[in-house]
Amino acid sequence: MITVFLLILSNVFMTFAWYGHLKYGHAWPLWKAILVSWVIALLEYCLAVPANRLGFGQYSGFQLKIIQEVVTLIVFIVFAITILNEKLAWNYLVAFAFLGVAAFFAFAFKAPAPVN
Repeated sequence: MITVFLLILSNVFMTFAWYGHLKYGHAWPLWKAILVSWVIALLEYCLAVPANRLGFGQYSGFQLKIIQEVVTLIVFIVFAITILNEKLAWNYLVAFAFLGVAAFFAFAFKAPAPVN
């Protein structure tokens, strides 16, 4: 559970690093947006790397990546609606549902053992 918590926190930082300047720094020169984004992304890495290290073994590498992608989408949905003031359209919901089905298949069946 700590893995998922750390991935959620890291994705909050990642989302602000990648998309926050669209709302708050649009008037900034590009170099400033890049620099601020990199500083925020450093915090994201400080959470994502331990999350993946702690989770590996409990989850496979594939499963960790799928968890990260699902968390990324959930965090981004909240961000896009609350910060960017975007509307969540039906076609996005269908796309997210298909990604949910993909996550189901990744976790519903026993993963093969790693190759040594």
